[in-house]
Amino acid sequence: MTTTIIAAAAATGALALLLLALAAGRRARGSIDARLTAALAEVNARLEALAGELAGALESAQEEGRRSRVLGELGGSIDLDEVLTRTLEAAGALPGVDSALITIEGGRGGDPVVAALGLSVEEAEAQSISGPPDGGKPRAIAVSYTYGDEESSAAAEPLRRGLAVPLRHDGERIGYLAVYSRSEGEPPGGPAVRELEELALRAGPAIDNARSFREARQLADLDALTSLHNRRYFHETLAREVARAHRYQRGLALIVFDLDDFKAINDRIGHLAGDSVLAEAAERIRDVVRSADIACRVGGDEFAVILPESAASDADQLYKRLQAAVSSRPIGQAGRLKLSAGIAELKAEDDGVSFFQRADEALYRAKDAGKGTAVASGEAESRAEWPRSAPGS
Repeated sequence: MTTTIIAAAAATGALALLLLALAAGRRARGSIDARLTAALAEVNARLEALAGELAGALESAQEEGRRSRVLGELGGSIDLDEVLTRTLEAAGALPGVDSALITIEGGRGGDPVVAALGLSVEEAEAQSISGPPDGGKPRAIAVSYTYGDEESSAAAEPLRRGLAVPLRHDGERIGYLAVYSRSEGEPPGGPAVRELEELALRAGPAIDNARSFREARQLADLDALTSLHNRRYFHETLAREVARAHRYQRGLALIVFDLDDFKAINDRIGHLAGDSVLAEAAERIRDVVRSADIACRVGGDEFAVILPESAASDADQLYKRLQAAVSSRPIGQAGRLKLSAGIAELKAEDDGVSFFQRADEALYRAKDAGKGTAVASGEAESRAEWPRSAPGS
């Protein structure tokens, strides 16, 4: 198509030059032919039309090339966030689309995955997509939204219409890909459905593969006994959080703690019963850490919690909550337990290794101080310890 337009434009351009030459000759003789003027005007109009068609064809070819490249890249990554981002960007580039949403059903008992582009958190949470009540398998779901006067006059333009198509892998639906428009009109159909289906056809297997990889990686990062993150994950994450805190000049705190006299408990009740004590203690630890904190088992009865955007005082408050959770009631045959902890706040000269070492050394000072207490690195060196926290305080 592009080659034909270019050839036609070249031929018409040659004709235009010939006519212009004739016109120049006629003007030299002082005579203007009205029919020649009209022909020139017609040639100019055709040239402008051809130029417009050529520009449109080039733009369409570039857009088709971009879409083909994006579709081809979808299967080139096993990082779930990257695959979701590429899919959303491809959906958002479709004509008439203002925003896009991907909803992936929870795999292996996990939580659903939701990713959005051009939607607020509230808008994304409000979009619930499911199949028809008779259990059929729709090709696409078109929706339109009607609002009251108060909502229609809101500062932010609300969603007006949407279109969702299933995401499938191996014939099974794994979720939905939806696009939305904030302009008035009928719900999209026809070509819009086909374009979105083509994208979903490529995205479904890529998303499922990336999700499976993430699930496998998460299982590999968990300690089998306590379901907390394991030692390898702890050191990798600590190094990453230290680098991020230095780069953006953010706070970072670390608490390393263990169960007091756990070796004697193991000797008394046996290692199998001791494992159940560790598992229950880990459950209580999960109950009190913040969602932003990263709780890990670093070996034996030793645990650690990384606290992003935090100071030593935040870690001390967490220690008090941990102490209360563990000592508030007996744990199996072990009875009531206490925790000793070392606390460190990131310094400018710290890397992941030195940061952990400072907290771990503070833990040993807490043991020497009588157990059941927390000692802060830095203050510990000057013999100043954190006040001992009574159980349940």
